[in-house]
Amino acid sequence: MATYNSSTTTTPPPIPGSGGARIVGGQDDTSGPGPEVMSASTLEGDSVVNRQGETLGDISEIMIDVRSGTVAYAVLSCGGFLGIGDKLFAIPFSALTLDAERKCFVLDINKERLEAAPGFNKDHWPAFANMAYATDLHTYYNVRPYWQRPENLQ
Repeated sequence: MATYNSSTTTTPPPIPGSGGARIVGGQDDTSGPGPEVMSASTLEGDSVVNRQGETLGDISEIMIDVRSGTVAYAVLSCGGFLGIGDKLFAIPFSALTLDAERKCFVLDINKERLEAAPGFNKDHWPAFANMAYATDLHTYYNVRPYWQRPENLQ
């Protein structure tokens, strides 16, 4: 097992296969929390863009698998006006990359594919704990389900 020496390293090394969001930029900023450890409320409201730079929406919620303590999904809110008429999408957290310099998330998906993704509205949330739904969702975004990662298997 690798050890972490706080006297020679400013941030702990990433945990292999951790399945969290990737981080680009901001690694030299050790003045406060982030980008390695952040409050969920700090991430809510962050913009989500695709690799083409198109704005896809904003993070409205962070969903946590309480039993494992894992961030399972970020809820992406798209369209609408002042929260009215928004379409919501559960995005597996590992499908996102935090761009600490631009203070946004990047999702590797084009707008057309996102529009075709399974979505919901604020009055009709899906059963996130339903394994068939959750598996299909991770498959759609081409990421391994967080509960199948080695650190989550017991």
